Amino acid sequence: MSKCTIIGAGIAGLMAAHTLQGQGWSVVVLDKGRGVGGRMATRRIDDGVFDHGAQFFTVRDPRIQKWVDSWLAEGIAVEWTRGFTNASGETQNDGHPRYRGAEGMTSIAKHLAKGLDIWLDQKVTKISAQNSLWEIQTEKVTFTSDMLIMTPPVPQSLALLDIGQVMLPAEARAALDEIEYHRCIAVMVLLHEPSGIPSPGGIQINDEPISWIGDNFQKGISGAYGATIHAAPIFSQTHWETDTIEVAHLLVEASEKWISADVKKFEVHRWRYSHPIQLHNESCLFVDSPAPLVFAGDAFAGPRVEGAALSGLSAAEKLLKSVK
Repeated sequence: MSKCTIIGAGIAGLMAAHTLQGQGWSVVVLDKGRGVGGRMATRRIDDGVFDHGAQFFTVRDPRIQKWVDSWLAEGIAVEWTRGFTNASGETQNDGHPRYRGAEGMTSIAKHLAKGLDIWLDQKVTKISAQNSLWEIQTEKVTFTSDMLIMTPPVPQSLALLDIGQVMLPAEARAALDEIEYHRCIAVMVLLHEPSGIPSPGGIQINDEPISWIGDNFQKGISGAYGATIHAAPIFSQTHWETDTIEVAHLLVEASEKWISADVKKFEVHRWRYSHPIQLHNESCLFVDSPAPLVFAGDAFAGPRVEGAALSGLSAAEKLLKSVK
């Protein structure tokens, strides 16, 4: 039986784990967080529920549509809308469904996690190759496996390999070193009254200082009024070290055109690796030296939920082919 360790319990890692386990492999998934999902993240503030990472997902590839159809049938995912309001207040409907998790984006990841051997709160500190096996050290445990899939943001994956003095093929290393990410500051605001955001509860601004505002009540995941504000890349980079209260005030103030209700409470989350700028030209990257290793995630098949899912499937397929 082939044994694989997967680092990262976001959708790329979970899709890869499902595929390999379905072929009889022994699979362990490690994640430094307290829950699964990665940037498919949902948080509760009092009686409010907030998606503060990925806000929705679309599907264009039939391989992913099969998965989504099963999630829809089981009530794990639902269609939210087929278009959002833009910065000018116009609703743009292009006919493509935008899906969400039934209870927030994390609910899809939680569904995928069922039946998998997932170790949470496991911060990996070092990865090394010993006698053609991977040795993965966390702050608590050491794991060994024949194969390894790494789905964290690429700079984090490379840093772990550097600590363990793992030498990748020069061409692969050069390609990975080119991958960069935008940062994003997210503010979750619990409101006293309805937000004032027009139906269906999402505004794609794609400008500075704000790129997105979402109404979690209209979205259907929160019983309380609340909005998620995503800062745009330049603002996020400029204010990365700005005091939490100040940065929240700046973004709430910049959102006054769309959010008319008073803020009851807020929380801020900083996504250091929010959106890949430079993508790899393939759906994953496989190397067989010093031992079989695949890099996967949204920096490979595309900077969206669907792209990350496809990359996870591709990573599993690469390993399955490598042992035939």
